[in-house]
Amino acid sequence: MQQLVSIDWLADRLGSRNLVVLDCTVYLKMGPDGFISESGRDNWAMGQIPGAGFADLNEHLVDTDSPHRYALPSPRAFADAMQELGVDNRSRVVLYDDNNSMWAARVWWMLRWIGFDNAAILDGGLKAWKAAGHPVTTDYSKPSKATLFVHERPVVIADKAEVMAAVEDGATCLIDALPAASFNGDVNIYGRPGHIPTATNASAAALIDEKTGCYLPLDILRDRFPDDESARIVNYCGGGIAASSAAFIQTVLGFDNVAVYTASLQEWANDANAPMTIDG
Repeated sequence: MQQLVSIDWLADRLGSRNLVVLDCTVYLKMGPDGFISESGRDNWAMGQIPGAGFADLNEHLVDTDSPHRYALPSPRAFADAMQELGVDNRSRVVLYDDNNSMWAARVWWMLRWIGFDNAAILDGGLKAWKAAGHPVTTDYSKPSKATLFVHERPVVIADKAEVMAAVEDGATCLIDALPAASFNGDVNIYGRPGHIPTATNASAAALIDEKTGCYLPLDILRDRFPDDESARIVNYCGGGIAASSAAFIQTVLGFDNVAVYTASLQEWANDANAPMTIDG
């Protein structure tokens, strides 16, 4: 299964056996003490792609006991949550959201983490689906619980220790997926301004065409990343969401040693021993 599919591709296959469609939307709003994370469940309930379930990254697909937002649950707990949404080992999964595909990319990356490779992101998400005149519905029937095995790939998840080592040895390519204003230290959201030393900036928002909500052409996106497709790349952002979109596109482009630092700056910037810079 291709990793990025068009709305026409999905429209032609709605109702197909083993197809599972999931809305992964979360909305971030700026509050007085930082971002407020709001589930997209209410929006999903008012109109979803026919047959689409809701994958809740605020509650059901995260470790709610962690001090970090969007923290990974155990691989088995995540697989169990996906089973409840009808995903099994034979499924073809299409993920979308209403917010530039970053949240869909996070669920795609988590599926990759547990060894499930038959998933794709709907290019343009709900915005493109509606713009093309395709139907939405409020009629949803919960699927029967499925069985999903776990074959964990720990290499696709980076932790603070790996990132610290990358800063020191320079062998790993660190990519900051936040907007340039954050990377440059002009905007300070996570407690300390700037970026992790040695990182380069490839904003996840800049991977998307603002008009359509679709990813930019792959030949354009290829120039945003290193020349060596075998290089180890670790992507980070604030909470590992935008970083997942960058990691997704790198994988589509053929990079084969890509990871997401899921705790990202919410962890790093709060550790006084973890260096940050506004240079370069």
